[in-house]
Amino acid sequence: MATSFFRRLARSAPIAAFPAALRSQIKSGHGTFRFSAGAIAALSGGFSCYYLTSGNNLAYLDQAKEETGLKTALNPDKWLEFKLQDTATVSHNTKLFRFSFDPSANLGLHVASCLLTRAPLGYNAEGKTKYVVRPYTPISDPEAKGYFDLLIKVYPDGKMSQHFASLKPGDVLEVKGPIEKFKYSPNMKKHIGMIAGGSGITPMLQVIDTIVKNPEDNTKITLLYANVSPDDILLKQKLDALQANHPNLKVFYTVDNPTKNWKGGVGYVSKDMALKGLPLPADDTLILVCGPPGMMEHVSGGKAPDWSQGEVKGILKELGFTEQMVFKF
Repeated sequence: MATSFFRRLARSAPIAAFPAALRSQIKSGHGTFRFSAGAIAALSGGFSCYYLTSGNNLAYLDQAKEETGLKTALNPDKWLEFKLQDTATVSHNTKLFRFSFDPSANLGLHVASCLLTRAPLGYNAEGKTKYVVRPYTPISDPEAKGYFDLLIKVYPDGKMSQHFASLKPGDVLEVKGPIEKFKYSPNMKKHIGMIAGGSGITPMLQVIDTIVKNPEDNTKITLLYANVSPDDILLKQKLDALQANHPNLKVFYTVDNPTKNWKGGVGYVSKDMALKGLPLPADDTLILVCGPPGMMEHVSGGKAPDWSQGEVKGILKELGFTEQMVFKF
């Protein structure tokens, strides 16, 4: 039954072939003002890569916290192995990976948090193992017993994503965490707006699922989600179903390459789209942004060199949002 549900979840986004002509159009667009939805999706799915030798200390973006007195499957200070239970195809370059753990334990994930994953990448000059490390945000319910799901875009030259692609059921993945990024609490804001590109949808799903499953949480949510084409919109049927069943959630899509029957937005995330799809600046509103560097620069400005939030720039600054009203994943 669990496997059947997992595959239905994967099919909640259309599966389509990726046209060669479209592939040639995908460019990094790093730091470009006219940052397209295509570039957003091409770069999303993990925004930093580190090469570490064994024994190095890893600097966390935020201090991870453990719940006292509760058995947890994750450890913020130690790499642990989790067994791959199943995989399912979501789109031409994206897969769901389900990893299992002791069902009597709590995963130990907070909303919204991410995990660190690593894979060996040869040896350095001293003969020590090098690793590629990437952060990913699970899209499964943090309270799910015995498993967590990762949504992974697989790139031809992506060292970590290629490692994921090589995994077969029964293989293990090294994981450390969680790393708390944004601490959500019910009704903390009256209206939360979200801007996501490609697999930058994952932390947004964590927050959305947490809000809509709580009948006492009255937070209004609006999501502006950019992709290459309609076929690249990850988990669209899930998002559409959530929107249909929860009046406090509104979802707006924009794509670079629309089909003839496409009724959503077209092109890069624009100021006009933000005006129409997001709440206005106010003390009781918050905007969450998750995407690759070029999108972040265009929409909100990137993080500071020390990985703190940094100043708000781009579209959101033009609209009057302050540092207190924006959070960058």
